[in-house]
Amino acid sequence: MVANRPNGQGKPSLAEVAKMTGVSISTVSKVANGGANVSDATRERVEHALKERGYVTPRKRRGSTTPVTVLARDMYSPYTLDVLRGAIDAAETSQLDVTVAVYPDDARDLRWIDELHAAGRRGVIAITSTLDDAERARFAAHRIPLVVIDPLSNPEEDTYSIGATNWAGGVSATEHLTELGHRRIAILSGYPEAMASRARLSGFLAGLAAAGVEPDPELELPGDFTFDSGLELGEKVLARDPRPTAVVTASDSQALGVLEAARRAGLRVPADLSVIGFDDLIMAQMSSPPLTTVRQPLDLMGAAAVETLAALLAGSTPRSHHTELATRLVVRSSTGPVAMG
Repeated sequence: MVANRPNGQGKPSLAEVAKMTGVSISTVSKVANGGANVSDATRERVEHALKERGYVTPRKRRGSTTPVTVLARDMYSPYTLDVLRGAIDAAETSQLDVTVAVYPDDARDLRWIDELHAAGRRGVIAITSTLDDAERARFAAHRIPLVVIDPLSNPEEDTYSIGATNWAGGVSATEHLTELGHRRIAILSGYPEAMASRARLSGFLAGLAAAGVEPDPELELPGDFTFDSGLELGEKVLARDPRPTAVVTASDSQALGVLEAARRAGLRVPADLSVIGFDDLIMAQMSSPPLTTVRQPLDLMGAAAVETLAALLAGSTPRSHHTELATRLVVRSSTGPVAMG
């Protein structure tokens, strides 16, 4: 759209603007009409020249986008929201149009996959997927590529997945505690069938072995990743005699449950009990005391899933079927030296 030039002058020719800005007439035309394939620096320079001379340029047009869906287990978990933030940010530069859906109550009815296909969804990213063989086969039949973030079970060889170094995270959490002098350490390991839980438990045991500590099976408690699980199992493990001096958990939500169990038992954290979480969600910084935790780069995991899906949709082969991003221990106030005496 073009406005009149100030002072009653006619609009400048494209050739005039091209000469002023040092670009071709066709480039000026693209910018004036909102066209694509112009660098940001050039577009800014030409738009400035046009606006100085009375042009009102349309908004920059985006190229065509590909519709994809991110499947989440719920829309309440800070874990899910952190992953989604990274995925949506990455989609802006990957030309993917992302919609979010929640796993259906009855996933055994495969029509929900047919409906995604009928709606034109070209690819799917599944967060903490429990998709079975039949569901994966239905996606394959519709030629809908699938990328799984933090799969609960071991992914198939031909499945693309994004995860974190859960084993290394379990090791770093345990080493931190043994270096503080803790020897009687409990672990709330999460779902026994979850691949991440098994890896974290394995890392925990490796950390104990490295410190010469014999594991106590009575201090290994499976459950789930929720606050309620952490509270229930925390109360159970803190009733042991002798009780543990530290607890490693499979999630920040579980760790918050353990903090509440400690409060109810009259224990001070970290003076009487050290607690470590896993994820580094926003609530880990806001707890009392702030939570030492193993950070998963959840936003980067979401972005990596988008980049992998974009590569598949473009017909190229991603560098790896299974990508693990590095975890790191974030030390805050919920861990401290073991109490003496």
